[in-house]
Amino acid sequence: MADDIKRVVVKVGTNVLTNKDNRILGPVLRELVRQISVLYEQDIMVILVSSGSAIAGMEILGETEITDKSVRRQVYSAVGQPRMMRHYYSIFHDYGMRCAQILATKRDFDAGKHRQNMINCYEGLLREGVIPIANEDDAVSLTMSMFSDNDELASLVAELLDADRLIILSDTDGLYTGHPDDDDSEKLSVVKTDQNVERYVCASNKKEGEGRGGMASKLKIAKGTARKNIPTYIANGKRENVIVDIINNKPVGTKFINAS
Repeated sequence: MADDIKRVVVKVGTNVLTNKDNRILGPVLRELVRQISVLYEQDIMVILVSSGSAIAGMEILGETEITDKSVRRQVYSAVGQPRMMRHYYSIFHDYGMRCAQILATKRDFDAGKHRQNMINCYEGLLREGVIPIANEDDAVSLTMSMFSDNDELASLVAELLDADRLIILSDTDGLYTGHPDDDDSEKLSVVKTDQNVERYVCASNKKEGEGRGGMASKLKIAKGTARKNIPTYIANGKRENVIVDIINNKPVGTKFINAS
């Protein structure tokens, strides 16, 4: 395991956490936490950026008569966020670990007191050995100033805390030269920030659930984070041991590194 790695930001998307019926998958959450506990024993702290609150809220409320899309998202997220944290809290407890919730809006990352206040909170939790679980505060975020998706939030958190790695867990194994299902598509193992790989991102008709971030967004975020000298990975979150394997430098997912 790499000696230089002390902090890792792991972002897990809605498509990883749910099945085709948009139900939250307990075994996926448990496998995530198991891997975080393995790294914890190696003195590597993980900051988890977890989607899923809107879907979790939808499971409880079902279809709603709220027609305004942003209000509907606020309501689903407000109901679902404590449910997601209950799942995480319980599983972390099973592994003898503690977790905490940090909800942020985009303005919290602006230079000044809000930003420093958030850094203080994260640093305090990490010093205590508590795993921070971050998500956008959808209940109060203004639509015009929301994060483009949780990939952007994860990138900002990685930069904020000077993380050694950012791992974006998706439902694909990485970036391919074509559609992942095509026989002649190849997975790219390493991408440098100056490589024109945007041409490989083709429109995918996969369900997005209530999530906002597709591969084009992930690619932009991965390159942007790598330019800040934080090696970034896009990998399959449903693959067993994926986080530990990445930290152990196994050829998993697509790694983005700074060209300069």
